[in-house]
Amino acid sequence: MSKRHFGWMIPVFLLAASAMSIAADGDALELTLRSRTETAEGAGRYHTVTHDETWEPEQTAIIVCDVWDLHHCLNAVRRAEEFAPRLNELLKDARERGVTIIHAPSDCMDAYADHPARKRAMNVPLVADLPEDIELWCSRIPAEEAAVYPIDQSDGGEDDDPEEHARWAAKLESLGRNPNAPWKAQSILIEIDAERDFISDKGDEVWSILASRGIDNVILSGVHTNMCVLGRPFGLRQMAKNGKNVVLLRDMTDTMYNPERWPYVSHFTGTDLIIEHIEKFVCPTITSDQIIGGEAFRFENDKRPHLVVVVAEDEYKTEESLPDFARDYLGKGFRVSFVFGNEEERNDIPGLEVLDDADAMLISVRRRVLPHEQMAHIRQFIEAGKPVIGIRTASHAFVLRNESPPEGYADWPGWDPQIFGGNYTNHYGNDLTATIRRDGDHPILTGVPDEEFEAGGSLYKVAPLEKGTTPIMYGRVEGQPEEPVAWTFHRDDGGRSFYTSLGHVDDFKQAAFLRMLTNGIYWAAGLEIPEEFTVAGTIDDYRRHWMPMEVPGTWEEGSGGVLAGYEGPAWYRCVVRMPKEWHAQADIVAFRFDPPSIGKVYLNGVKLPGCWAGFSEFYATRKLINWGDANLLAVRVERQHDPSRERDRRAEETDDSESSNPQANSELDRLSENEGRSSSNYFALTAGVPQLRIFEYEDLDNPNEPTKSLRLEGTWQFRIGDDPSFATLPLPARFAASTDVVFEPAAEE
Repeated sequence: MSKRHFGWMIPVFLLAASAMSIAADGDALELTLRSRTETAEGAGRYHTVTHDETWEPEQTAIIVCDVWDLHHCLNAVRRAEEFAPRLNELLKDARERGVTIIHAPSDCMDAYADHPARKRAMNVPLVADLPEDIELWCSRIPAEEAAVYPIDQSDGGEDDDPEEHARWAAKLESLGRNPNAPWKAQSILIEIDAERDFISDKGDEVWSILASRGIDNVILSGVHTNMCVLGRPFGLRQMAKNGKNVVLLRDMTDTMYNPERWPYVSHFTGTDLIIEHIEKFVCPTITSDQIIGGEAFRFENDKRPHLVVVVAEDEYKTEESLPDFARDYLGKGFRVSFVFGNEEERNDIPGLEVLDDADAMLISVRRRVLPHEQMAHIRQFIEAGKPVIGIRTASHAFVLRNESPPEGYADWPGWDPQIFGGNYTNHYGNDLTATIRRDGDHPILTGVPDEEFEAGGSLYKVAPLEKGTTPIMYGRVEGQPEEPVAWTFHRDDGGRSFYTSLGHVDDFKQAAFLRMLTNGIYWAAGLEIPEEFTVAGTIDDYRRHWMPMEVPGTWEEGSGGVLAGYEGPAWYRCVVRMPKEWHAQADIVAFRFDPPSIGKVYLNGVKLPGCWAGFSEFYATRKLINWGDANLLAVRVERQHDPSRERDRRAEETDDSESSNPQANSELDRLSENEGRSSSNYFALTAGVPQLRIFEYEDLDNPNEPTKSLRLEGTWQFRIGDDPSFATLPLPARFAASTDVVFEPAAEE
């Protein structure tokens, strides 16, 4: 094993040799906060916006979350060691300015029992008005309730090579570490100032430190963004929910995400997607260069070119089709940013300054003129000889029809021939169906089917093309000459361009178009075109991993038709958070389903006994519940061809689910007396709303009036196939579950 993977063994004095940018005590932090705001209410599309703030150091804290000495994922260790020296440099700079530094290596407080920074934290009196549940993990805040979580992290996010991971686990064991949780302290790459810093992994302690110092501004850094940085008692959600001005240091973090899981993007794109989720629903972000100068940190293995997609057209719904396309086809090879037109002001595309950091640009714009400062970003990008990809109306993106731009705005009359080598003049009638064929053996045609297909929209009139173009696809309508519909172009400025007049929303349903567009983007960016792509959106997704499914609802509706006709076993699961104050009233915990046909139900991996009496109800006792925390509820169902075939529903013996309370055992026995067989063998959570019901013993004579209840209506996760591991998670539910499948009582309850 390479020595670089033992950052915890590197002497601290070696760190002092790195060049430091130490600010003077009291120097304010001049920050640019980045967040996302919807282009219009309910649009589901977001502008990336920034605003500047000045934070006074004495009112600011940096919390370093779980940058442990070791981790069970070797690649996670490597990435943490890569950014830790720069994070340490930033902490030194901030400390000298007067910023409070709180080190929070969870589960490692024993290592610091005698450390002055730990004692300093423990000596801070707990404030009287602590926020509710500040000592608990936070799985979701209200702003996230309507969000679709962007990645599947339910496998724990391991992205190691299996053989290398096995060797790493053996190495950890030889060191006397638990291979599943080997951390014992914070990484030695992060220095702790014994005279000024604090050490704590407790939410109430951290909150009290902030309150005692009058700190309202909080910067979070560390690992892992999608788990600990978001969810810990001192994490982003708790800080945002309870009113702190909190930001994520987005270049000093990492995720636990396995690229073999949905949405099949690179590990670094997985991190980007989580950061985007945070900027939309939790808090803004900043980068390290805003504090210590230089450039924002980027992992050495993150080789993805930055593709900026500019969308501002009203005809072909590319504001919907292109984000889905980018997620499914570009996430492995590119870092993708979207810029959308202002929905209230036609000639405004906010956020074009992101082109200053871009390597390639995809344009889907129709007849817009822009303020001079916005057009300058586009001109500067193209004059640098960088690649441009255009679809459909991009041929007349910045060209008006016989009009001049208003004062203060710029058009680009020669855009089409100069940028794409095109010659758009008009299009054939919308009632004329165009047939599309490929031509030649250009690399962009790799994997593109030979079969002809029908275009979704009208055929553009573009011939003749400029010198330097190479057509690779043609279209025709009856009685008219063929027209090029896709071609490459080498521009006078030395840059590559690829253009296709296809791009109607229906074209995105054609495999040939999707592959051709993907290849064209790779070609323009100078990347090798992959031979194959793993694409989300097929029935294989439901076999490989967990997908969102609305409950109640049918499989066909929930999958957009993908699961139409599927027969066989399937699983649902969600996460239920039961408040700790419910514990005293929970003599019996019941999960009720309607209709009364169901297979097996598991809570935190334990199979529950149940009964059927006009509904299905399954029972758990207190000891199975993680009170005040996340609980995994998993349901196995099955659909077979013959709906009248009986299938045994009798619960198996579940000794491990029984309570140590004899009275509770007796009640479970009584409630299970009606357990028997069901004549139906199709259960898909299609009708009634599942419910969590809490009973005290005296409630059992009137089971329709539980002490507490919670409707489990909304998004669950769903997977077809059958595997006993589907009833469990490799990590506690708080880590592995996504926010969109969490159910919990409303705050007022």
